[in-house]
Amino acid sequence: MPALPRAQYGLQELHLFPYYQTREDYREKTGHDAPPWNPNRPPKAWEDLKAIDSPRRNVVYDSVIAYAKNGAPLVDASGRPMLDVLVLTKEEAASVNIPPKGPNVSNIAGADVVEIPPPLRPLEPSEELCMPFFGVVAVRNRDFMPLEPGFNQNDRSLLKAIAQKLGVA
Repeated sequence: MPALPRAQYGLQELHLFPYYQTREDYREKTGHDAPPWNPNRPPKAWEDLKAIDSPRRNVVYDSVIAYAKNGAPLVDASGRPMLDVLVLTKEEAASVNIPPKGPNVSNIAGADVVEIPPPLRPLEPSEELCMPFFGVVAVRNRDFMPLEPGFNQNDRSLLKAIAQKLGVA
């Protein structure tokens, strides 16, 4: 998937699998109820349904955001979020473990553990991970040239058409 034509976008644009915010979101998007919450497993809001067919016991995902035990993204020497490898059993990879959320729901046993991060597609050459706010990981498109104030996409298209007509583009 090519980089998006925006200067910056959310990490969800890199997710390999759908991410479900809540148990209700899972039901709405899949048509099935999420498996019962298991406080003995870490929270996990995505599923790789093809993993269960793997001939191996474990599934390896090459690219996930690395998180510290407190849930903060780990950063490299340049301050950019780090990527890591994720290894899960095929049963774990193929299921979700979404804690109950919402009004009158608090202190859910096991829900305070760092969530298993979703696997990411490889970054395009023009993409890099960034942290525009503390603890928030985003994707920056280095090739995207933001428009100057007062200069819009119609202006850019017009200049491109003129340059092509003159044979200089």
